[in-house]
Amino acid sequence: MEAIYIPPDSQKRLIYFARQTLESFVLGKGGQEVKIEDRHLLTTGYGAFVSLHRGKELRGCIGTCFPTQPLYQIVTEMTEAAASRDHRVFPVSANELADIAIEISVLSPLELVRDPLSLEVGKHGLHVTSGENRGVLLPQVATQYSWDMATFLRQTCAKAGLPENAWKWPETKVMGFTALIIEEKR
Repeated sequence: MEAIYIPPDSQKRLIYFARQTLESFVLGKGGQEVKIEDRHLLTTGYGAFVSLHRGKELRGCIGTCFPTQPLYQIVTEMTEAAASRDHRVFPVSANELADIAIEISVLSPLELVRDPLSLEVGKHGLHVTSGENRGVLLPQVATQYSWDMATFLRQTCAKAGLPENAWKWPETKVMGFTALIIEEKR
């Protein structure tokens, strides 16, 4: 799986766009037209997840593994979605904006994995599908909870609404990816 490289200045721009999007969206201001000339933000080869945290509390996390537009547009859409459509939490409110920290995970293309236990905790994320069920967990989730790879696989299956051992089924697709994690400095 490929490692993702986005230069530090481009990472700062991406976080800046996410912050501007979050504030404009939550405050009900219209989206601003931006002219992007940074080729790293115009790439269409990466998916992205946007996670919003207030302290240690998750305030939203939504993303896509399947890019269909430039990276900066994916991040813009996922920032709005994380602030308003994560069914696990209430939408972000204006009075908490100053306390929200943004984390962007830029994802490499998914790769089918023949031996999921060979993946590396903290380096690889998981995308598990079986029938109509699918679940995704970012690499940092396994590290956050101190999971080994077998536990990470079970938890990804559970997130997909599958039995925890579904990753072993022949019809289940286990795909891996790497992520470049960009954290807002607050």
